[in-house]
Amino acid sequence: MADLVIRPVTRADREQWLPLWDGYNAFYGRSGDTALDPAVTAMTWSRFFDAYEPVHCLVAEQGGHLLGLTHYLFHRSTTAIEPSCYLQDLFTTAQARGKGVGRALIEAVYAEAKAAGASRVYWQTHETNATAMRLYDQVAEKSGFLVYRKLL
Repeated sequence: MADLVIRPVTRADREQWLPLWDGYNAFYGRSGDTALDPAVTAMTWSRFFDAYEPVHCLVAEQGGHLLGLTHYLFHRSTTAIEPSCYLQDLFTTAQARGKGVGRALIEAVYAEAKAAGASRVYWQTHETNATAMRLYDQVAEKSGFLVYRKLL
């Protein structure tokens, strides 16, 4: 996309970030009665601006409008000295899909992780997210690991 800019989120972006965040959560069934507690959204937003937090946000902007977001974080690993980068959330507007915005956001996370000395970037997606997986298969390799969880 011409004149697409990938940049760190700013406090002034909140009004445009929130609909993207809500869209991401709705995609995964977190809307209406199952919506995130507003306190979670408020804490997520505040973490982007806390230097002690390992959570970061990049946004895709074109012509003053946000078209997508990615949230990522750095953490330690027992199998590497360098930090690992977990790409936690990736979302673009419906109009931006298939136009390189998601790829640009992923590539920007790769650059941020490399600059931070991370040894890898990884993420997960739902097995039904076939559209996203077409992109992911082009920009990364499947690890072969499955995710197990227990909600507490």
